[in-house]
Amino acid sequence: MGTYTPAELSVEVTGEKHDLLTLLQDQRNMLKITARGLSDADARKQTTVSTLTIGALIKHLAHGEEGAARVITERDENAEFDMSRAMTEYVMTDDETIAGWLAEYDRAAAEFDRVIADAESLDELIPQPTAPWQPEREWLSIRVMVMHLIRETAHHCGHADIIREAFDGQSTMGAISEGQDWAEGWADSEWAQ
Repeated sequence: MGTYTPAELSVEVTGEKHDLLTLLQDQRNMLKITARGLSDADARKQTTVSTLTIGALIKHLAHGEEGAARVITERDENAEFDMSRAMTEYVMTDDETIAGWLAEYDRAAAEFDRVIADAESLDELIPQPTAPWQPEREWLSIRVMVMHLIRETAHHCGHADIIREAFDGQSTMGAISEGQDWAEGWADSEWAQ
């Protein structure tokens, strides 16, 4: 499967589980590239009109992976989305570090992958927490939950890439192509200007 990064999995899976988790891992890696070389202050820096920061996006996605794993394992038919917690996810506080959130993101990702590897079937239906935007209980397959996490991670990768480009000009694609034979002269091409 073609990926932008070496998307190595922490679990042994085959077939569709392997394909979905590999795509997810590639997106995780792309997100982490945006934090490469940033200090804690840099990771908290708002570089666009949005209040989003790279550190806060990584924090948010770490909580997202942890939450998705918990929803699958607990299968709580009475769960409600915690809006008070969600409101704190988009801020990397002064006592938090980018290294700490990257480590937590890796830990949560490995746990999510383990939950998916252990699932009997991607077709299993899981009750979703109700939320202000989804007041009626929904049941989603594990497959759809993984696909949602891929979409959510890719969505925020785009945010993080723009934030990083506005900070110092680094783009994720530029970062992953550094030193690659296939990329020689690429940045100098007319279409890349």
